[in-house]
Formats: sequence, C-alpha cells, structure tokens
Amino acid sequence: MPTLDALPFWVQSLGLLSGALVGGYLLRTLIQGLLRWRASREQIPLLRAVNERAAGPLGWVLSIALLQLVLPLAVAEGWLPRSQQAAWVLQVILLAWLITRLLRVGEDMIVSRLGVEKSDNLRARRMQTQLRVIRQIAGIAVALLALVIILMSFERLRELGTGLLASAGLAGLVIGLAAQRTLSNLIAGFLVAFTQPIRMDDVVIVEGEWGRIEEITLTYVVVAIWDRRRLIVPISHFLDRPFQNWTRTEAKILGSVMLHLDYRVPVDALRREAERLVQDHPDWDREVCGVQVVETTPREVVVRVLVSAADSGRAWNLRCDLREALIAWLAAHHPTALPHSRAMLEGELPPARPVAAA
Repeated sequence: MPTLDALPFWVQSLGLLSGALVGGYLLRTLIQGLLRWRASREQIPLLRAVNERAAGPLGWVLSIALLQLVLPLAVAEGWLPRSQQAAWVLQVILLAWLITRLLRVGEDMIVSRLGVEKSDNLRARRMQTQLRVIRQIAGIAVALLALVIILMSFERLRELGTGLLASAGLAGLVIGLAAQRTLSNLIAGFLVAFTQPIRMDDVVIVEGEWGRIEEITLTYVVVAIWDRRRLIVPISHFLDRPFQNWTRTEAKILGSVMLHLDYRVPVDALRREAERLVQDHPDWDREVCGVQVVETTPREVVVRVLVSAADSGRAWNLRCDLREALIAWLAAHHPTALPHSRAMLEGELPPARPVAAA
C-alpha cells in the first residue's frame, strides 16, 4: 500500500488545501453555533450582538489563519511567497471587515442602554446620533488603514508611493476641486454630528413632507415619511436651508382643531364638551385644553380647539378623534351651529309674463 509521501506533490498540496478550507468552514460553523446557543440560552446581549453582526467575519478570519498555517506545507517554494502575500492581503481585508462589524456591535450595546424607546428620549437620541457618525468615521479610518497596509506589503507600490508624495499637493488640489460638493457634504456631516440640528428619530418637516429621521450618514439623511416613503436629503440641506424640527428640545407638542361654524354656535357648551372629551382620551397629556374663537368672517366664525400631547403622533390621533367627536356632537345637539348659507329677498318679485305662442 503506497504511503502518503509516495503521492505526487500536487496531490498532497490539493489535499492539504482542501482540508484547510473544510476545517475553516467547520470552525466558522462551530463558532456561529456556539454564539447562537449561548446567546439564546443565557440571554446575553453582547453574545447576541456578536452573533448577529460579527460571527461571519470572525469565522472567515480564523479560516484564513488556518489556511496560512497550511500554506508552507502545501505550496512549492517558488510559489510560497506569492501565496503567503495573497493570503496576507485577504486576511487584512477580513480583519478590517471584522473590526467594522465589532464597531457596530459596540454601537448597538451602547444604544441598547440609552433607552431610545422612551417617550422623552432627547438625551438618548443625541448620543445615538453622535455614536452613529463616530462609528462611520471610524469605519472609514479602518478601511483607509487596511488599504495602506496592503499597499505597503508590495515593494513596487512602496516605491510608487514615494513618487506620489511629491505630487500630493497638486493631486489634492485637483481632487478637492473635482469633489467639492462631496467634501462639503462630508464637512456638513461632521457639523451635524456635533451641533445636532437634527438627531435620530427627530420629527421634521423637510421639503413640505412630515417624517422622522431614520438614518444619518456622512453625506445624506434618510427621512421616513408618514406614508412609508423615504426622502433622501443631502446632509448639507440641514445647514443651508430652513426646516422644521418638532422635537428639537422636547417631544411634547400642541395640536389644534379648527372648526368653521355658524354665528349661533354656543361657545361655552362647545368648550365644556371639548374638555369632557379629552379627559378620557389616552393621548392627552392633561396639560393644555382650550377653546377660542380666533377669527370671524361675514359668513362664519372660526373656533380653535388647542390640546397638548406627549409627541406628534399622539397629537395627530387626538386631533382627529376630537374633530370627529365635536362635529358629531354639534350635529346631534346644536345643528344650527353648523355652517349655513343665507339669502334675504327684499321687495316683491315682478309679475310673470305670459309666454307667447310660437
């Protein structure tokens, strides 16, 4: 029976490389399974986050590390340096991928402790916005560092880098002019992160659309509009143009219901009914409820019902429910208070003339 040493070298190399790849796959699967099992059994948030975000990259890093150990035994001496360099480049890319995912794990862990789901979450949203921008900046820095390490691993590229440094000033000027708008958005991203005219989950009105800040990147902002559309806005828009931020200092907000009624409306009775309706409404924060006649026209009066709520969503529901209930109450108890059109005839009409026969 032939021994393993009697087999051709290419057969031995193929067997070693195949074994390393299979072993790496099994190792990656084992790591993911262990993380998933421990996270589900002991309910550890860190393990759950690592399993969701970084288990795949971690398994690939360990797989390539195992492959690097096998390369000296499986590759001929003439091909070994190139193979090791290719494996090193791949390992650097995978490590950069793993670090960016671990940054995401760190962000998730900090955000989970901030209490963003609370109603009064101004401080939590401020820190979440800063964390997200810092994580994106750190991700870019990791990618650039990985690129530098990869380039420095090639002798020819190191020599080329010396020549590029001499023309860095001119190249930087050309690139800066060509990417002026992109750079302005990047600078705006830094300013938004630390001055914070907007934060994650802020309620804003942009370009006439009502929505919530869903995502903030270094170059653009995603606004989730109430009808499930997404508005993509350059981040410089929030520094160059005016917009409405309904949750800049707090989530509480006032909502108004405008009623156009007849002059015969009983305002005192309407005020009592509005106060009675909001008392049992779950969306009223029990702070503001007022009824005032704010405008008059030759045909009608305008009555404003002003109420307060903990946030804009609750204020919207409260306004709609209050409007419907007050209209139903007026129709049932004071129908004369609803808008009417009047006409007054003065004098007598002239007698009708007989129609001549054709």
